Amino acid sequence: MAEFAELEVQDGVRMTWNVVPGTKQEATACVIPPAAIYTPLKPLLDSSSPLLPYSPLRCRICRSVLNPFAVVDYATKIWICPFCYQRNHFPHHYASISEDNLPAELFRQYTTIEYQSAAEGSVPALPPVYLFVVDTCMIEEEVGFLKSALSQAVELLPEGALVGFITFGSYVQVHELGFNHMPKVYVFKGTKEVTKEQILEQMGFLSQRTRPTMGVIAGARDGLSANSIARFLVPASDCEFILNSVLEELQKDPWPVPTGQRSSRCTGTALSLAASLLGICVPGSGARIMAFLGGPSTEGLGAIVTKPLSEPIRSHKDLDKGAATLNDKAVKFYEGLSKQLVHQGHVLDLFACALDQVGLAELKVAVERTGGIVVLAESFGHSVFKDSFRRVFQSSDFDLGLSFSGVFEVSCSKDVKIQGIIGPCASLEKKGPLCSETSVGQGGTSAWKMCGLDKKTSLCIVFEISKKEGDDAIAQPTSNQFYFQFLTYYQHADGQMRLRVTTLSRRWVAGPGCLQDLVTGFDQETAAVVMARLVSFKMETEAEFDPVRWLDRSLIRLCSRFGDFQKDNPSSFSLSPRLSIFPQFMFHLRRSQFVQVFGNSPDETAYFRMMLNRESVADSVVMIQPSLLSYAFNSAPEPALLDVAAIASDRLLLLDSYFTVVIFHGSTIAQWRNFGYQDQPEHQVFALLLKAPHEDAEAIIKERFPAPRLVICDQYGSQARFLLAKLNPSATYNSDNPPPPGGDILFTDDVSFQVFMDHLQRLSVQ
Repeated sequence: MAEFAELEVQDGVRMTWNVVPGTKQEATACVIPPAAIYTPLKPLLDSSSPLLPYSPLRCRICRSVLNPFAVVDYATKIWICPFCYQRNHFPHHYASISEDNLPAELFRQYTTIEYQSAAEGSVPALPPVYLFVVDTCMIEEEVGFLKSALSQAVELLPEGALVGFITFGSYVQVHELGFNHMPKVYVFKGTKEVTKEQILEQMGFLSQRTRPTMGVIAGARDGLSANSIARFLVPASDCEFILNSVLEELQKDPWPVPTGQRSSRCTGTALSLAASLLGICVPGSGARIMAFLGGPSTEGLGAIVTKPLSEPIRSHKDLDKGAATLNDKAVKFYEGLSKQLVHQGHVLDLFACALDQVGLAELKVAVERTGGIVVLAESFGHSVFKDSFRRVFQSSDFDLGLSFSGVFEVSCSKDVKIQGIIGPCASLEKKGPLCSETSVGQGGTSAWKMCGLDKKTSLCIVFEISKKEGDDAIAQPTSNQFYFQFLTYYQHADGQMRLRVTTLSRRWVAGPGCLQDLVTGFDQETAAVVMARLVSFKMETEAEFDPVRWLDRSLIRLCSRFGDFQKDNPSSFSLSPRLSIFPQFMFHLRRSQFVQVFGNSPDETAYFRMMLNRESVADSVVMIQPSLLSYAFNSAPEPALLDVAAIASDRLLLLDSYFTVVIFHGSTIAQWRNFGYQDQPEHQVFALLLKAPHEDAEAIIKERFPAPRLVICDQYGSQARFLLAKLNPSATYNSDNPPPPGGDILFTDDVSFQVFMDHLQRLSVQ
């Protein structure tokens, strides 16, 4: 898999099949669809992606960009597009082109390239906009935590960034930050829908038809003056004092909450108002609504639960049985909000910090389609929130590289069609011959809107091979290469518009002797991640869907096609090393939080799936199959099998399951630590052993976003469940082999990996 990771370093792309099945029948038989996981803004090696200061050269017919796979006739100054075979003339400024004098886009190694043309570069960069929407229906302590986090954030905001501030509880308050002399607030009732016209009228946008003053933000539209807009969106440097005064005076929602009732919280109205305000002031420019929620919405649009505490918040069971009466209405409302935000080009970010659910499952559609970031924690004082929120604004080695206003397009060879994308984007409904009739995720288009994207945002593009067997007999013979091109237009962090172009070529094979070639090009990590995204998508969109059965059947079909065996002889079964880890990934996927929703709330499940749908292959693999390190005396830390057998009384374990990092002390180690041996000079080695996993855990937490939760636990302690839940149950309470001394057993009825493999071999050879 190392060579596939190298391809990712060069182009930010991983594909399930790097030798592609060449016909529809072949692709169907391969079970796992041809798909790519692409990270559009992945930082590449400087040498592998130059920035060109001119506009790209595009094909007249299919609009794909000139690339190293184009056939060039230097004598006649013509290039032939590899996608549609159209002959295109080079313009005058390419007159000096020759085999010894190539433009950068024709260099073989520059399969990924970026353009920032002079025309676009001359447009003044619009500053990014941050609109904070703050829930005040929380206990004083939580409000205090959030106030200190927000005042730190104001200092870290990018230079020139514009800031707006909205608070909400029973009512929504829009704060006017542009008037320093006296705090001014516009109040809206939380139970009523507020239209754009009412906002314009009530917030005094229409009363001041003064001429726009120069130097204030652009946006004098619909008769609005830049002055009236600048009352609500103010440069961070100009409003630091007033914003800090507003934060200092911020109190919990003053409306009394009767005993046995939930607070009146109008989340939907506040977010709708925020979206409309940005739509009025800065349509089409990079803006983020950053919502901080401390509980469920109980009032107005998008409410997910009623006020009496006697009614519990919807669970997975309620959603399955259709007993969550407010769910459909709330989802419909947030779908409408997502369409509005996508149309405006604005992002919704969510920081949900509460012991209870806040309605993330309903809000998911608006956050995901706008490319927003999401953080889920238990409190605004928790390190998960504080570390993650700081990372959003810090500009260091682990800078997120937040970008705006993206549009993503795909071109591919005529025998390949696009089924859709699973990931943080919204369809632009650009229909055409490239679109497959079968739709997956955001399908039926070859272009998508990405309102917000960052260095780690990864899209899963699912393809369909449309070429049927025997087609070549009729058509002209073509090369045995399929071509794919990904175009990403986006507003760079410096405010300038850029276009990144990645062009790939993959060999296709078909016919009886192609199995070995297909196996050689199979990337089992990417395949596992694509299957995880597909199964999560199907669980959310198909009513009568059995995820475990679907995964098992897919795996059996794959193994019976690519495994080596004698019919009806399970002991003869073997898999190529290129496929041998894939069953292990599937075993852990079917036990993961993406498939098993028992024990998780709908909000947690939505959060896990949103993170899976936006992260890279390497990070997603850790979510599916966590990594485990073992620390012992007299040996360096070493990877351990994700198995209950890894537990020993004289060892420490470090589990990284992406969302949680667990440091686990064996019983003897915990006993020695409690006796304080590490503080005695003669036990320096023990002190170093205790310290090692903490240093490694800190390194993981430092570079990950959102920050994972750190759990420190001991063998037989209550927190040990965070480790035990992820381990293969090779020794359980009802298995024959007792654990080794100092080991452990699991109290579960789950099958072990060995039993799973035995069943798989038996069914694959039938």
